[in-house]
This record gives sequence, C-alpha cells and structure tokens, in this order.
Amino acid sequence: MKPRIIAIYLPQYHPFPENDEWWGKGFTEWTNVARARKLFPGHNQPHIPADLGFYDLRMPEVREEQAKLAREAGIEAFCYYEYWFGNGRQLMQRPFEEVVATGKPDFPFCLCWANHSWYKKLWDPKNPGKDKLLIEQLYPGENDYTEHFMHLLPAFKDKRYIRVNGKLFYVVYDALHFEDVTTFIKTWRRLAKENGLNDFYFVASDFNSEHREKILSMGFDAIHNVDHLNIYHKSNVFTKVMLTIGRKYLHIPMIYPYRKAIRHMLHPECARRDVIPVIVPNWDHTPRSGARGLVMTNPAPKYFKQLAMQALDMVKDKPEEEQIIILKSWNEWGEGNYMEPDLQYGHGYINALAEAIKEF
Repeated sequence: MKPRIIAIYLPQYHPFPENDEWWGKGFTEWTNVARARKLFPGHNQPHIPADLGFYDLRMPEVREEQAKLAREAGIEAFCYYEYWFGNGRQLMQRPFEEVVATGKPDFPFCLCWANHSWYKKLWDPKNPGKDKLLIEQLYPGENDYTEHFMHLLPAFKDKRYIRVNGKLFYVVYDALHFEDVTTFIKTWRRLAKENGLNDFYFVASDFNSEHREKILSMGFDAIHNVDHLNIYHKSNVFTKVMLTIGRKYLHIPMIYPYRKAIRHMLHPECARRDVIPVIVPNWDHTPRSGARGLVMTNPAPKYFKQLAMQALDMVKDKPEEEQIIILKSWNEWGEGNYMEPDLQYGHGYINALAEAIKEF
C-alpha cells in the first residue's frame, strides 16, 4: 500500500492592494499568529514557527523547503487553494502562479477552488457582530467558467499535477451553495477533453456526511469528509451546555480536547470509494476569531499518529489510485492548523505521519 496523502496548502496573505486596504499595510498571516494570546488557563498561544520562521511565500527558497519537509512526512502533493471570485477577479494567486511559471519546487500539486465570499467578521475580534462583505463569490456562467479553466490550463498541463485514474484531481470547497455547479462541471469536463486532458476527478468538501448523495448527484466523483468541525453537534447534552456557557457568558472560545475530537473526524462512510477521509493535526482558530473560535486542546503528534493510522486502515481496501487521504492543513497557522515545525513540537507532526505510514 502506498497511501496518497494530499495536504491542503494556503497561499497565505502577502502584500497586494486589497490586502492593504482591508487589513492595513503590511498585514500577513503572521500578524494574527504573533499577537495571539492565551484566552483560558492552559491555552497554548502564541504558536511560533521553527525551521521556516515567519516566512514569506513570495520567496522560492521557502517553497523549496516546504516541499522538502512534505516529502519527509510522506505527503504526495500540495493542494493549493485558489481564489476565483468570478469575472476574472482573483486574490492571493502569486505564490502558486510562480510555482507553475518556474517549475519549482519539483513537487506534485493539485488545486482546490476556495469558492466562498470573504467577510471581515472573524478577523476583527474587537468589533464582534460586524459582518462587512469584502468580496463576493460570484458565478457569472459558462463564459466565466471557461475563462477560469483557460487561466489554469498551464497548471493542468504541468507534469506535476496529480491524477486519479488518469483524471485531474480538483476540489470544489463549497458545492452546496454553488447552484450552477452542474453547468460548471459539464463545462470543465468538455474543456478538458478539447485540450487533451482526458477528464477531471471532481471532489467536493462535505461539511455534513448527510449531504453525500446530494453532492454526488451534482456530478462529483467523490467528497472529502470534514465532519471534524461539527464537534458541537456530536457532543452530549452536558458538553453542549458547558460549551455554550463558556462562549456566551465567560467569553472563552469553544474548547474541546483533541483526543476526543479525533473520535469524530473519520466518519464510517470514509471507507467508501466515493468518500475521502480528512485528518487534522491540530486546530485553534483564536488567532483569527478570538473568543468565537474553536480550540482543540492538547493536540500532540502521538495522537495525530493514531488518527493517521485509522485513516490508513479506512482506505487500504480501495483501488490503489483512490487510497487518498486529505491532510488539513499544511500551513494554516492562523487557524492553528499546520504540519510545519513549531517551537513546541519541532518536526513532531512530520515525523508522526511518516511513522504512521511506515508502520502501517
């Protein structure tokens, strides 16, 4: 068995006009990360990067080091978020476009269309309740879907782009609220054939396993299950009451032990061919959202290794090219959700995944 671990990759905030306008000149991912503070006893903040430091993804040397670390972990590919808001409007595209243009790093990749509007509410803890729309996700129709495809065509033709059964692996983040998704899928399948690319293996994020049949009927080949964010709804009554009291009256974030959270991450349906399991090494959204965040307390590489072993067991009987596991995420530091070395665990998460693969 050679598992296919695909790690979600955030192109991260870097200087561009909208970034400076919305958040202030010089704002990056590290602004929130570095100023994060403990919100309750035992809260581990701030998280400080180790080997790569407070890096800038515009530097090719950083991207090379990331690929090297990912190889050590046993990761097959990065799945880069791409932001296409319709009518040709994009944001944060520079890091990935440089990866394509330069051919470096020589490390496999695929794409996830992060098709959602941006709001300021979670990014401004000092102004709770604010819900300012920054940029709206639009779906103008077939002409725009064609423009989107043609813009990404150099990436699709790149030898590094990963495939499943000869088809380009592509993720749509929010399928349920994409009312025209069937037209989008049909358009891209046609364009793939017209451009000698065979076809797409379309995957949708599924935030509730009950939606599987509905999503697959839209034309997707598979879903990847992210039920881990539904921890509250899976808790018993006592836990729900305590979490609600803590958030509403004590102004502390939703707190849930990582050891308990991982029990809910792998839905039994992940053993199906059309469901891809998702493993999460850690989670602490408070650098971005303050007391409205979710914190999985006391995560540790040893527990993540257990989770990885369980996921490997769930995919072992699938066809070889479909033994896929999504790792969320490689570098979402603002959500406390990353594999990269930090001062607390060093290479702990990287080693834990490598050991899980080797032992399995």
